[in-house]
Amino acid sequence: MVFKQGGADIEYGHKGGGVGGGQIYPGQMEDPQMRWAFIRKVYSIVCTQLFFTTVIATAMFFTPAVKDYMRTSFGKVTIIVLLVTAFILIFLMCRYGKKHPWNYLLMGVFTLCLACVVGAACALRAGETILIAAGLTVLISVSLTLYTFWAASRGKDFSFMGPFLFCASIVLFMFILMQFILDLGREARVVYSCLAALLFSAYLVYDTNNLIRNFTYDEYVIAAICLFGDIVNLFLALLGISSE
Repeated sequence: MVFKQGGADIEYGHKGGGVGGGQIYPGQMEDPQMRWAFIRKVYSIVCTQLFFTTVIATAMFFTPAVKDYMRTSFGKVTIIVLLVTAFILIFLMCRYGKKHPWNYLLMGVFTLCLACVVGAACALRAGETILIAAGLTVLISVSLTLYTFWAASRGKDFSFMGPFLFCASIVLFMFILMQFILDLGREARVVYSCLAALLFSAYLVYDTNNLIRNFTYDEYVIAAICLFGDIVNLFLALLGISSE
């Protein structure tokens, strides 16, 4: 049976226990089946985004012309344009994230922008470095996701992390700005990459917790973009560490 809530199709199955049917956290007021269906839908979207990102990044990595272009000043400008576009799309998502088909259109462009950023970063790295960063990203993402679900089942709520993560993001942004203006050197880039990896690992826990508890059923695209962005940024941070 399928129910609609806020324009989102949510599959509703028979009540039952176990994974995908039992209560996710103590005191859950909504029907667990509805929430599990929502979670499955979000992760399906995230997996699709990661698949297309991998395809685009792989194609860019094996294209010599892309490698040459990314070493030019025009290549750096292109990366800046893609990042600025991604930030603009995030703000637009706050307004149109619940409106179909605009949410899918914005998500598609956002995914394409980050996929090109990942491809550009990979084009300037060795294949071994990319594989190490990708393997660590998978290991960390899966571990933190499982931990968050486990912690939620025991009543832990990570919603309190929001203000701290926002402050940490501001500090990290200022660090990037200083690096760009003053060129603090190799050590500063390593420090930034380590801090970014920690920050986006924390964001992954926070957004997974929101997926479990707080996102409404018509925010499936917003939830997917949050998780996808966390994973991509974690990969880029680890790539920065591994390349040094």
